[in-house]
Amino acid sequence: MKKRIVVSYSGGKDSTLALYRLIRSGEWEIDSLLTTISEEDYRTNAHGVRERLLEQQAFSLGLPLRKVYLPENRTNKIYEQRMGEAFQQIVKDGITDIMFGDIHLQDIKDYREKMVKAHSLNAIFPVWGEDSKLLIAEFLDSGFKTVVSCVNGNRLDSSFTGRVIDEGFLQDLPQGVDHCGENGEFHTFVFDGPLFSKPVAFKLSDEITEKTDPHTNQNCFYFIDLIPY
Repeated sequence: MKKRIVVSYSGGKDSTLALYRLIRSGEWEIDSLLTTISEEDYRTNAHGVRERLLEQQAFSLGLPLRKVYLPENRTNKIYEQRMGEAFQQIVKDGITDIMFGDIHLQDIKDYREKMVKAHSLNAIFPVWGEDSKLLIAEFLDSGFKTVVSCVNGNRLDSSFTGRVIDEGFLQDLPQGVDHCGENGEFHTFVFDGPLFSKPVAFKLSDEITEKTDPHTNQNCFYFIDLIPY
């Protein structure tokens, strides 16, 4: 009998590849996707993708969507309180496992494991510790398509925003930039691939928006709006 699992899902490539691996293993029943959304602008946290696009993405994947709304200038206490409420509901639904798409950052992995363990959940990491270049190659070879919704301006210039990741994109990355953006260099939105019943339709905005990280007041990020149609 397959075990039910909730997938922590950003809408980006790493969590999508991790989800793909879970499904292909034949060992798991995917209960739902869990994502965080800003209360202020109804966009996914960090990636800046509209809630409506995430809903269309989940619909194409054929999976229910659990949403956690967070304030933009949130504290760790608020984050943990609201995530804890979501975890409590997951446990009430009879689920004991939750998946994350993290690859290399040990402190984040430790934090997630500690947080979910406090709510009697097990953290599963299908792509943990693997080579980023091999992972992005697997992602592209599997037929997934993803667009860059945001870049860290301290690591990449704004021209990378709005590009679809392909071999040309990877070759253009400066030395030292992780090919999966694991250090926060860029974030993505997956709009097509083998798990999708149909592509998620969108168009790119004509403008790129510059924002400052509200938590550090230092890091500059460039966002491009993905407009559903």
